[in-house]
Amino acid sequence: MLFGLTDYLPEAVLTVGDNLEFLVRILVAELFGFLIGLERSKRQKDAGIRTHCIIAVTSAVIMILSKYCFVDLDGVLGVRGADPARMAAQVVSGISFLGAGVIFRDRNSSSIKGLTTAAGMWATSAVGLAIGAGLYWLGVMETAVVVISQTVLHRFPVGNDALVAQELSVRIADTPEMQKYIRQFIKSHGGHIERSDAVREGSVLELKLTVRCRQPITQDEGLDLIARNSDILRISI
Repeated sequence: MLFGLTDYLPEAVLTVGDNLEFLVRILVAELFGFLIGLERSKRQKDAGIRTHCIIAVTSAVIMILSKYCFVDLDGVLGVRGADPARMAAQVVSGISFLGAGVIFRDRNSSSIKGLTTAAGMWATSAVGLAIGAGLYWLGVMETAVVVISQTVLHRFPVGNDALVAQELSVRIADTPEMQKYIRQFIKSHGGHIERSDAVREGSVLELKLTVRCRQPITQDEGLDLIARNSDILRISI
């Protein structure tokens, strides 16, 4: 108790050991948030280590508050006077607004980015809630499953995750041979054209393509392509 003005404070019931336990939970939650955020940071995502640490720590604190902030009122209001799940339940819905901030649609294509990062933030909040509730092993298991799943599935992608969306802009000589050449170049990367925009200017054809490829087209390949073919006037990847 800080000032001793009233007995109706959680600190009047909670011991130093209890508060040390809370500190341990907060630090463990931060560690797990760091691990999840580290994987996202390595992928150069907007929400990285700091964001996930803050989410995990805050979720843990809210869970601790939700469980223990009414402990001093037990003899006054009884157990019916407090709902230990009410505050923690708001984290589940509240984190959705934070996750929405990292989801966006590419302005040049129909692809949506940031879903995995947003889902990871949601998972991190659950880890924080678990640690805040004292369910250490549950937090450990979820952290391990999330980190391993993101790492393994990124290394061995399946379905649409195996395809990389890219924007390709080229100016070529307006001939059927060059159009076929560009299509074959995209197919050689295991790609297909999702969206195209073509503008003809005299004998020049400008193509703006949205492609999905299994093997991303690199800038070096673009430079090599324009160096080897004089009918390619410009290329942007």
